[in-house]
Amino acid sequence: MTALTLYGISTCDTCKKAIRALEAAGHDVTFRDVRAEPLTGAEIAGLVDEFGDRLINKQSTTYRGFNAFLKESEPEAQIAAQPTVMKRPVIREGNRFWLGWDDKVQTELL
Repeated sequence: MTALTLYGISTCDTCKKAIRALEAAGHDVTFRDVRAEPLTGAEIAGLVDEFGDRLINKQSTTYRGFNAFLKESEPEAQIAAQPTVMKRPVIREGNRFWLGWDDKVQTELL
């Protein structure tokens, strides 16, 4: 059984779907709600190192609500200001990371 950590928010349907599928595939999933338990600066920096600005969901209502200064800020500042602007889910297994729940991620993990 593989231990995975899934970062997201509790109200995200995609996160819920991913958790169900991963658990059904035999993975041990730990869920981390980034709104209830925000990421540390080091965790944010690590994710930005891994994914760059792809980590920011620029299509989200949260991002569109940012002022011009925050939109021009680094991804670390955007996530620190509003964790829900992060694309979801982020899935971690040790030092490996996946972003989103598309066909590619599902093929690798299921």
